[in-house]
Amino acid sequence: MRRIVALLAALLLAGCVSLGIGGEAAPLTYHVLQDAAAPAPRRSEPLVPALLIQPMPADAQADTVSIAYSRRAHQFAYYQLAFWAERPMRQLPRLLQRRLEARGVATALGMLGEPLRADWLLTIGVDTLHHDVSAPPGQARLALTAELFDQRKRTRVARRQFEASAPSATADAAGAAAALSQTVGLVFDALVPWLEGELQGATARAAAAAAKGPAAAPQSP
Repeated sequence: MRRIVALLAALLLAGCVSLGIGGEAAPLTYHVLQDAAAPAPRRSEPLVPALLIQPMPADAQADTVSIAYSRRAHQFAYYQLAFWAERPMRQLPRLLQRRLEARGVATALGMLGEPLRADWLLTIGVDTLHHDVSAPPGQARLALTAELFDQRKRTRVARRQFEASAPSATADAAGAAAALSQTVGLVFDALVPWLEGELQGATARAAAAAAKGPAAAPQSP
């Protein structure tokens, strides 16, 4: 019985450790999801005084430090011994905040829950983030949904999904991480102009309504 228990323990241990060519244990690697694109030139003046960003519940692929890949549509697995340094659902809103700060979209930018009052709220939900290796070395794929809210009126101003893909140089976790960082830049390149246009439109409509003043009260007979 002792021999059987020892054998089972050895088998379980062997299944948990990946060995390199020389028999040594393969090291864990950590990758940082980045915004690989350069931001557009800074605006001459901000569109709004303050803007808050809120991450929304994400797809399972984005709510883990494991890096997802797919060989077949709608079937996912995760690279072993390679991880994100931060969960994408937390990292992506921070990267977007930096992009918007560099662009000068708002005088002040922050994450929901920080001590910042703002009339405008931008929510970000990650719909998919994975390495498609159905045809190696594959394509990185990212899709997220953005929604803009006017918190004064408690109304949603606009909603849009953004998608991007980028070729991977290698069919492994390192290639996936680099290509997914490219898709982040591509998505932000489309999202930021959309956000600016929606903020411009909303503020212009609010200014026009204020200029008209309150509707006249009906006269008594």
